Amino acid sequence: MPGNPPMTELVPKHLHSASSTAPPSAKIQVRQLNFYYGPTLALKNVDFDVITNAVTALIGPSGCGKTTFLRTLNRMNDQVPGARAEGQVLLDGTDIHGPDVDVTALRRRVGMVFQKSNPFPKTIRENVAFGLRIAGIRDQFVIEEAVEESLRLAALWDEVKDNLDGLALQLSGGQQQRLCIARALAVKPDVLLMDEPASALDPISTGKIEELIEDLKSRYTIVIVTHNMQQAARISEYTGFFYMGELIEYGPTLKIFTTPAEKRTEDYVTGRFG
Repeated sequence: MPGNPPMTELVPKHLHSASSTAPPSAKIQVRQLNFYYGPTLALKNVDFDVITNAVTALIGPSGCGKTTFLRTLNRMNDQVPGARAEGQVLLDGTDIHGPDVDVTALRRRVGMVFQKSNPFPKTIRENVAFGLRIAGIRDQFVIEEAVEESLRLAALWDEVKDNLDGLALQLSGGQQQRLCIARALAVKPDVLLMDEPASALDPISTGKIEELIEDLKSRYTIVIVTHNMQQAARISEYTGFFYMGELIEYGPTLKIFTTPAEKRTEDYVTGRFG
């Protein structure tokens, strides 16, 4: 279509030369997942591997099922009346829907950052320490160490270290979102789920979030929902394209953005629809 940029222009140069000498390992394996909101089928027969220590982007038009899929990875959808899942979601080989699974413990291992920053009406320190206290940690030295480490990981320490007892709600929008990331990191998760974490932020704050994601992937497995094709290309190694509740295509980001197997994928990433 005239006016559309070549698909390769969407992909940063570091992905063009990316290569792997060994097959990647999957932190989460999703097999034949169907998900219902009451009688409505929201996800249909999804098979998906979330690769360890990589960033996986979920793309697709509004209402396509990508956020629903993200929330199945730590059973956040359990909070919706009438919601139910069929199939398997395996975290390190264990089905998270098994009868012996502690959902609270699961959500510590698979943390979540939401589209709109949601700091608690508490101090910066208490926001980061919240999950630790819920987990029963009372040693103040341990808590203080974890607060500092988490704020450093979230690239926020230098900005707030002299004001840890200040209210979190007084931070800027970008700082609040990084605080929410620090809060999720404090309980030492294995996986970090991010639902459009930069969609409400200005370009400078968005850039900081993207840099943070790049820094964190060496320690964590990250799955991010985004509507921004350029963002998906910049920060992810793997991309899944959802449409009308189905996973249309999934694979290395370079392939999805340059040589997709499905025409619907090509049409979406080049802006022909969505």
